[in-house]
Amino acid sequence: MSEFDRGAALDRVEEIVATVEDDRMPVPVREVWVYGDVALGLDPVERLDIYLTKDILFRDDPDREAEFRESLGVEGVGKTVRAEWADEYPEYVRANDSGHAAPERCLAAHLLEDEPIHLEVCNASFEDNVTQRLKGARARENYEQILDPRGVCLWVSDGDQTERSDEAFEKLRNGELVLPTLSESLSMLGMDENEAETAADALRAYRERQDGASVRGDVV
Repeated sequence: MSEFDRGAALDRVEEIVATVEDDRMPVPVREVWVYGDVALGLDPVERLDIYLTKDILFRDDPDREAEFRESLGVEGVGKTVRAEWADEYPEYVRANDSGHAAPERCLAAHLLEDEPIHLEVCNASFEDNVTQRLKGARARENYEQILDPRGVCLWVSDGDQTERSDEAFEKLRNGELVLPTLSESLSMLGMDENEAETAADALRAYRERQDGASVRGDVV
C-alpha cells in the first residue's frame, strides 16, 4: 500500500486514537494530532502524519530492569517505558541503537503496521514542537526537519480523564477545514516568501522519499 483512500485514512486514525485510549501504552500519551495531507482534505492521502505528545518516564519500576534485560535483551524497561506494558505486550518492546528501550519505537510497534504512516512522538505539545523544529531547521538550513504546522488535535488526556474531539473528526471527514498552503503557513511563522517556498519544497521532497511506517522521537 502506497497511499490511503481518504475514508480509509480517517478510519485508521480513529483506530489509533481508540487504541491509545483503551490500551495501556508504553508511556502516558497526552495528545493525538493529525497534520499535513489528511488535515488538508486530500484524497487519496499519500502519507498519514500523526503526532503524539507523551510524558517522559524516568523511574517506573526500576527494580525490574535486570529481569527485562535478561528476558528481552533490552535495557531500561521499567525505567523509560512501563514494566506493566512490557508484561502485557512484550512483542512490541523496541530498543534504540544503544540497546535501550525507545518509547517512540515502542509506540510505533504498538500502533502501526506496515503502512504509509509517519508517527512523530515528543514530550512537547504540537504547537511548541512546531516552533522548536522550525527554529532548529532554519539555524542549520536543514528544512527537511520542519514539522508541518497544519495540524488538528483529536484527543487529549490529563491523566485522569480523556476527551475525543468528535467535531474535529467530523470536519476532517467532511473536508470542512480550510488551511493555508505549506509555504503560506511557514510565512506566518516568520519566514520570508523565498525561504518559505524553499523550505516547503525541501519538506515535500523529503516526504516523497519515505516509504512504509516510520517514526521520529524528540525531546524538547
